[in-house]
Formats: sequence, C-alpha cells, structure tokens
Amino acid sequence: MDIATLRANHPDHWKLATAIRALAMDAVQAANSGHPGMPMGMADVATVLYRNHLKFDASAPNWADRDRFILSAGHGSMLLYALLHLTGYKQATLDEVKNFRQWGSRMAGHPEYGHLEGVETTTGPLGQGISTAVGMAIAEKSMAARFGKKVVDHKIWVIAGDGCLMEGISQEAIGLAGKQELDNLIVLWDNNNITIDGRVTVSDITDQHKRFEASGWTTLACDGHDPADIDRALTEAKKAKGPVLVDCKTIIGFGSPNKADSYSVHGSPLGDAEIALTREVYGWGYGPFEIPVEIKAEWEAIGSKGASDRAEWEARLNGLSAAKKAEFERQMAGGVPKKLASAIRAFKKANSEAAPKVATRKASEMVLAAINPVVPETIGGSADLTGSNLTKTADMSDFMPDNRKGRYVRYGIREHGMAAAMNGLWLHGGARPYGGTFFCFTDYARGAMRLSALMGVPAVYVMTHDSIGLGEDGPTHQPVEHLAICRATPNTWTFRPADVIETAEAWELAISAEKTPSVLALSRQNLPTLRKTHTNSNMVAKGAYVIEEAAGKRQAIIMATGSEVEIALKARDILQAQAIGTRVVSMPCMELFAAQDEAYRRKILPPGAVRVAVEAAVRQPWDRWLLGERGTEKKAGFVGMDSFGASAPAERLYAEFGITPEAVAEKVKSLL
Repeated sequence: MDIATLRANHPDHWKLATAIRALAMDAVQAANSGHPGMPMGMADVATVLYRNHLKFDASAPNWADRDRFILSAGHGSMLLYALLHLTGYKQATLDEVKNFRQWGSRMAGHPEYGHLEGVETTTGPLGQGISTAVGMAIAEKSMAARFGKKVVDHKIWVIAGDGCLMEGISQEAIGLAGKQELDNLIVLWDNNNITIDGRVTVSDITDQHKRFEASGWTTLACDGHDPADIDRALTEAKKAKGPVLVDCKTIIGFGSPNKADSYSVHGSPLGDAEIALTREVYGWGYGPFEIPVEIKAEWEAIGSKGASDRAEWEARLNGLSAAKKAEFERQMAGGVPKKLASAIRAFKKANSEAAPKVATRKASEMVLAAINPVVPETIGGSADLTGSNLTKTADMSDFMPDNRKGRYVRYGIREHGMAAAMNGLWLHGGARPYGGTFFCFTDYARGAMRLSALMGVPAVYVMTHDSIGLGEDGPTHQPVEHLAICRATPNTWTFRPADVIETAEAWELAISAEKTPSVLALSRQNLPTLRKTHTNSNMVAKGAYVIEEAAGKRQAIIMATGSEVEIALKARDILQAQAIGTRVVSMPCMELFAAQDEAYRRKILPPGAVRVAVEAAVRQPWDRWLLGERGTEKKAGFVGMDSFGASAPAERLYAEFGITPEAVAEKVKSLL
C-alpha cells in the first residue's frame, strides 16, 4: 500500500505509526549512529500488533501473563524504544529517547535485557531473538501445564529480519519449535529484501515459506503497510495449530524519497535534509522528538488497555490455593526451594561415606537425581547426547506436545539452539534450565552462552568429556582451550569438580545462582572420591581450598582441578616420601576463588613455596595463580597441554602428554 492511500484510508493508524517513524529518524540522527530503516519499514506492523493483538500493560512491565514481544532484529532497536515510550512505560522517557546510544542511556544501540523494562531479552547478534523466543514458548507451555491456563495463557511474538533467518541458529530454533508444535509462537518476518551488502538476492535464494513449512510451521503473508491486511494475518496466526511465520512484505526506510528500499537506510542516519523531505512525505509538521499530545494520548490508551486483563488475571491468581500461589510466585521470581540445601547435604553425607569411584558426569547424574525432585521447575535436556551427558533423571519424562508436564527437552543436535532456548526458559520465568553436550562443543553454543553471561541468566551448561581423558574420539572432541575460553568470559562460573562431592557442591551453587551462568566441565573417566570426611560447608563456594596439607615444612604447592587433583595427590605422595612437604590445592572454580578476600587467598596460596599447576588443558588461565598472588616466575611451573590431543585410550594419552604424578613431582623438584 502506498503512503497516499494509507493516509487516506487509515488516518488514525497512519498518525500512530508515523510517530514511531519520526522518533526513529530523530533518535538515530541525534546519535549520528543507528538503523532507522527497519523501524520505518515495520512501524505499520508494530502498530497493528500493539493496538489490536499484544496483551500487555505498560504500567506493569513484569506482569507474569503478559505476551512477550521479542525484537530479534535488534539493530532496529528504535522501533521497540519508540513503542515503549509512546505506550507509557515509565522508564522509557523522552529524555532516554534523546540519549539513544549514549553513555548511561537505558536505550542502548541494541536492546539490552536489564537496562530497560519492556526489553525481554538482549538481541544484538542476529538469530538470537527468534531462538530465545523458542525457549520462552516452551516455558509458557510448561508453566501452563503445571499451574493451569487460567493463570498462564499468552503468546510469544517475534519480529525477525532477513539476517535473523539467514543465521544458522535460526534453523535449529525453527526445527525445535516445529517439532514441539509451539502454537504460542508467532514470528513476524520483516521481508524487506535488504541487507548491508544490498539485496538479499546477492547472497541467498532460500524460499523461506517452504523452509518453515518443512519444519512444521504455518506460513502466512500480508502487505506490511496495509493495516487491514496485517490485522487479518495476525488474527489468523493466533488461531493456527503450530508455530507461525507471518511474511510481512515491507519497504525498508518507508517514505524516505531517496533512500527507501536501499541498503543506505539500513545502518546510517538519514541526514537532516532527507529527514526534512521524509517529514513532508509523511505530512508530519512537527519538530525533532515532538509528538502531538493527542497522538501520545492515543498511544498511552493502547498501553493501558491491558489493565483490565491484568486485573482479571490477578483475581484468578488469587483464586489458587495459598500454597499453589506461593509456589507460582517463587518459581517466577527465580528462588530455589528450602529443601535444596538439605537434599545436597544428605547427598554429600551418603557419598562421602560410600566413596564411589565414578566419572563426574555420572556424579552429576546422581546429584540431579537428588535435585530434580525438590526443584520442580528444573527443565533439563541434551543436544542428542543424553546417554553420554547423563542429564535425564528417573523422575523426568520428555517435554512433548502430548506431555507438557514433561521436564526433559530433546533438543536434538542443536547446541546453539539449545543454549539460546535455555536463555529463553529463564527469561520467561518459572524455569531453571540446564542442558548438556560435550565440552568441546561449547564452540557451537558460544554465542548464546556469552549472552547468558551478559544478561545474567543462570543457565547451567553441563559439559561432559572435559579433557583428553575422553580418549579414543580424538582431538576434534578433546577440549584443551575451552576452560580458558569459559574462564575468560565475564560473569561466568566455570566448575571443574574433582569427585562426586565437589560435583554436588558445584551443582548446589549453579542451581541456586541468581545472575550467573555456570559451566560444569565433567569427566568421562572414573575418578575416586577424594573427600571422605563429611562437612556441611560448601568448599567449592570458596573456589579453591586445601584438600591435602603438607607434612613437615611446606616447600611446594600443587594446584589442580578435576581429574588432575588425583594426579596432584599422587605426586604429593612421591614428594612427601622424599621429605618434600607438599600442599595440594583443589581449585574447582577460579572465578569464585578470585572473588574471595585477600586474607583467604593468601591463606591458600602463601608466599615462598614452589607452585605447580596441573590441568589437562592449556596453561593460560593459571598464570594469575602461578605468577601473581605472591608467586614468582622462577618458582612456578605448569604440567598440562600445549597442543591439541590425539586418538588413543586415556591412560596412554596422559602418559604421552606427560600429565602424570611422576612428571608433576619432577616439575616441583626442578623448581626447588
């Protein structure tokens, strides 16, 4: 639909949508940075969505039963910011709009979760939004099954662009959503045929309708500038039996006389002259950032129309039993049950006495068998490695279209999609997500794992086969640099437990975390129980502790994690037999140790003694503890990997790469 017809036939809609376009042009121009074209092109679709279909209340941004709106095409952030401001979200002030992309502004260049109410997830990297939304849709289905549709019944709406659909993660997401028949998920495709390099056709020939249909989606289409046609398509979408793609054919930079329908309006300000011309085309005779009172009032009325729905919902929530209402509110708030601590203590006591020799991946399964019954909101899964990651416990059934009470998601071979869905599960509320794959394949999940840390999503990444100790699968599967990568990521806890007790303590911390994701790096090979004396204290919470003290004068400190703690203890036996007093420090979480006060760190790593670190991985993250913290170069050594691994049984690999008690003892002696 052309602008003249749109203005003539839909004057009320036109005024509302033009307010979005004007704010987007002005904010990007003031910042001299941003993406005005997408908000200008999708303003009509967004106006119809917010005006006629989205269930929300601007005065209650965190209302549990609101529809979720995800701007997957996050570069078009001014579309979302304009909507939040116009509809009356308290934090989305005009001053914030004017300060778009500047220091301290809630309105960052891309939508950032936690900065501004109404932003449901961080959507900078393309494809993350649509993939995170799949997790939100799963969470909604799970919560509805557990608490009833009277208190959980809403949609997940997504605006995605061509870039979102080109990124490989999107295929993982749509395949999972189609398999799960998520009829609460509706994706509005901004089909403007423009990318930074030019027309989409310069790089892609995909028939998106056939692609989505092949994955079990319903596909619809509309003229993205005809409000009646948009409304028809969105109405149909809400009635479909599975997830829906609505192809919204739009013109990027709609209305710009010289830049519309071109890549030049994608990622750059229009310029004052072009904005003036565009205002003339729009019939918008107002200055920069000026929204007429009557138009703002109409938008605020849209923002408040959900208040009655929310009041009715609150009445239904209050109609639940006191216990069920309290449990609903606890799960949505993200707290953990009080029973968790006692369950972990009982598990530790029983296993410190039984002292099993098990792989830490098996220990993890044993801990989960204690956790899952007392934390009913855990939703687990694996990227098609359930039998290897050991992430499914006996009390769990599969989450499926015919069993929404199931708590185990079959993610398939979709590591990146799984990680993004885990973010969505948490962000929706009411779920504690964990998911597994081989540690080496954190490479495939990295984008979403980084966003977990950036957003403060306490997802738990169960990463098994954590070293060359996995053996015969060879170097493609043997992680050597991955501990360093995870430890280098801000706001991430990387746990590498040494035995069943440390595994339990790591899980307690991970499942109780409020704003920090956790990576559990777990062994394939069996490891003995090292801590056989029960203590209620969570030693892993300190990050590092003395697991075996020196006998006699302390001359050396050996630090290790995971499967190498056993090696360190055997090296200590060799050294002590030669009257070399040796302390062994288990360091299951460097981040938590770094967070301890100076006095504790000094107690664990005092000056003077030789220090050797042993880990079947690269040295890089160990230098702080070897050379810093009162250490010195001449008294520091490392036993580990400086290359990729090889294909052979684990025992042969440890011998060939020199990660043995004898090698550790010799390294210590060479430094004395």
